Amino acid sequence: MSACTQAPLSPAPPIILQECQAVTRCTLPALAPTTNGALDDALHMVKAAWAACAAKVDMIFDCQAKGTNRTAPAADHD
Repeated sequence: MSACTQAPLSPAPPIILQECQAVTRCTLPALAPTTNGALDDALHMVKAAWAACAAKVDMIFDCQAKGTNRTAPAADHD
């Protein structure tokens, strides 16, 4: 009797793993300015390096916060 056979099992849903980028150390360029112009250029390069690092940290923080919000209720911040 074919009506008594079990229906085929549905395929398992795919597992999707959302991982955030690994945190790495911030690095600053090695500089040795010898003139006022080179010192000004060095200041701009260091500021740019810090800005790039901060942007990366913010991106990783946001990714981790999204992952936390999916798995746990938000904590109260007073």
